[in-house]
Amino acid sequence: MDTRVEPGRPPAPLAGEARLGWARWLLQRRETGIVGVAVAMVVVFQILTTTFLTATNLSVIFQLAAEIAIIAVAEVPLMVLAEIDLSLGNIFALSSFVMYFAYQAHLGLVAGIAAGVASGAVVGLLNGLITVKLRVPSFIGTLGMLYALNGFTLIISGGYPVITPAGGGLASVMGAANAAPFIWAGVIVVVWHVFLNRTRVGGYTVAVGSNPVASREAGIQVDQVKILAFVLAGALAALTGIIEAFHLSSIDPLAGGTGLLLEGIAAAVIGGTALTGGSGTIVGAAVGAFVISGLNDGLNVLGVNAYAFDLILGVAIVVAMVLNTRIARSGGASRGDV
Repeated sequence: MDTRVEPGRPPAPLAGEARLGWARWLLQRRETGIVGVAVAMVVVFQILTTTFLTATNLSVIFQLAAEIAIIAVAEVPLMVLAEIDLSLGNIFALSSFVMYFAYQAHLGLVAGIAAGVASGAVVGLLNGLITVKLRVPSFIGTLGMLYALNGFTLIISGGYPVITPAGGGLASVMGAANAAPFIWAGVIVVVWHVFLNRTRVGGYTVAVGSNPVASREAGIQVDQVKILAFVLAGALAALTGIIEAFHLSSIDPLAGGTGLLLEGIAAAVIGGTALTGGSGTIVGAAVGAFVISGLNDGLNVLGVNAYAFDLILGVAIVVAMVLNTRIARSGGASRGDV
């Protein structure tokens, strides 16, 4: 066999070296751990229940995972910036009532949906301005917004749920069809992944989260990048609330709230996004949402006490944070992780 190498051309990598390179690349990806957990979860629950992978059960899992995934996707850019928005669960509830009242005012369903999404963007803008201009830590500022929105939503709704406006085909697209929430979640995950990995603003987001001082000196508009992240997060949360309103055919002032918010944050964290900023993963957050939804469903099918779900999820978050910190310190995570 001729083993000569042409001058100026590097030798081809051996098969073993190529496999080692792929293995090293997989280990460096923040998504690898949560994907492995998801696969193991599916295998274990299918063995224990034999019904976990049925079409009916998977439909339930994906529908629950959809809203968690969108909230998680909304949080990821903020967490990459070392910020957080605790009001997203309450924007979720508010936006549907804004849509409802706009429709009741004879503005039309399309205008109502637009008004609902816009209301979330406006709240996000307020959160961003409070954080950036008033220098209030985002945890504190958005915590205050959480309570303010909860009270405001209860006041305008009277504390009672209402029926979602009928919209025919538009209602089906917006969430009434069984597959609609999952499709919306899939599209949003793909768009946000591309946005954060392939656009200039996405690069700015990672740079600001990694080193805001150096980013500012490099000419990046740090304040604008952060405000934009809050606005987009608010708009996504509002859209999620509207999708869920059409899916359930009901608008509840107590929908979303801290329960959905914390599950979204948990999905982002166990999916590989670091709370310390500088790195994160949209795909990992989506898989994390599937794991949370799957755990909830699987434990219910097995008849396990509901309290066990919170215990397992709490342990998973702590373990994920420890692993993420170790990966960050070892330099294992790459720029493309977002």
